[in-house]
Amino acid sequence: MADLFGSDAPAVESGHRPLADRLRPRSLGEVIGQSQVLGPDAPLTVMLQSGSLGSLIFWGPPGVGKTTIARLLADETDLHFVQISAIFSGVPELRKVFDAAKIRRQNGQGTLLFVDEIHRFNKAQQDGFLPHMEDGTILLVGATTENPSFELNAAVLSRSQVLVLERLPLADLERLAQRAEKELGRGLPLDGPARENLLEMADGDGRALLNLIEQVAAWKVEGKLDGKALSARLMRRAAQYDKGGDAHYNLISALHKSVRGSDPDAALYWLARMLEGGEDPRYLMRRITRMAVEDIGLADPQAQSVCLQSWETYERLGSPEGELAIAQALTYLALAPKSNAAYVAYKAARRAAKQTGSSPPPKHIMNAPTKMMKEQGYGAGYAYDHDAEDGFSGQNYFPDGMERPQFYQPVERGFERDLKKRVDYFEKLRATRKT
Repeated sequence: MADLFGSDAPAVESGHRPLADRLRPRSLGEVIGQSQVLGPDAPLTVMLQSGSLGSLIFWGPPGVGKTTIARLLADETDLHFVQISAIFSGVPELRKVFDAAKIRRQNGQGTLLFVDEIHRFNKAQQDGFLPHMEDGTILLVGATTENPSFELNAAVLSRSQVLVLERLPLADLERLAQRAEKELGRGLPLDGPARENLLEMADGDGRALLNLIEQVAAWKVEGKLDGKALSARLMRRAAQYDKGGDAHYNLISALHKSVRGSDPDAALYWLARMLEGGEDPRYLMRRITRMAVEDIGLADPQAQSVCLQSWETYERLGSPEGELAIAQALTYLALAPKSNAAYVAYKAARRAAKQTGSSPPPKHIMNAPTKMMKEQGYGAGYAYDHDAEDGFSGQNYFPDGMERPQFYQPVERGFERDLKKRVDYFEKLRATRKT
């Protein structure tokens, strides 16, 4: 696998340039990782080999090579590279970029426009790219850390291919560290566990790793530092978590599915990740209570009460003591019997309600408070269930002419085993009453 920020070429004197800048690759063949987009049969390789490079959207976390790959694509295709950031650019700056690209095109050279943080442009600004993409004035390469499906115009997406760039795994970060040591001309003063800690501190971000390495390499120490000494000198990089972004939705999805999958350890891990990221515990309790309703339901009716009691305990204790109550509720849910039968029944009933429109109830179960309503047959023939044998009349309660559905089908788990017996019992009585 090639290197994202450097090659095997000998180190050269670079003055005071930052290490990350000195180790920038000079060709796509030197890029480390991202084989899903740069491998032999991957999209970018196929595009370049066929000479049909189109507009692209790079979606991925910081420090995985989005800018580097865009710059190298311009080199590979002899396009003039222009880089702007949506954070600092507005309509006037974009107009100047497009005008310059038009002049360049008239002179026989195309333009690869790299737009960092493209999701920061509003919808109207994004629309401004479309005519210049369509007439070939620019080849757009956008970079975003947010989900393009939510943040980019459908028109921009339809004219681009979205390529996902991934966090660098530890093996790739280790190779990057080795390249850095070669460039520096010396090894890092760290023992094995400390070196692993350093790689983990980067959290998959190659640029962050090189910045950390540059700090460590500048220390004047004797021998090698262990993990404790490293942690005392370096602060661990904060985990990437945006309470309104992809990480928020990805982690709550992981938490929910861990509970549904009856894995308390995984559920507690994702809970801890979200709390460490600064998530509001009240949001978590709301979602955890929803899990009790959706995925446990009547298999354990007590689950909802456990959640509500834990929520109240958190409100009384506050953080951090109250967060233990959240963890206890989550553990209870993960180990509780699971059933979504009531949830499925509810959705089926909603669909049926939409299909049947305004069909009225059968007259025998409608009240008749007036003489005219009685004359119209309201309430006629209603069987009072408490007076019936077994306390069950078996009458029809659906609109006339509607075939009786069965929405609720309890499972053979937890308390729903008993409910299933009741459902079967009443179904047999209903059949008997009909005959």
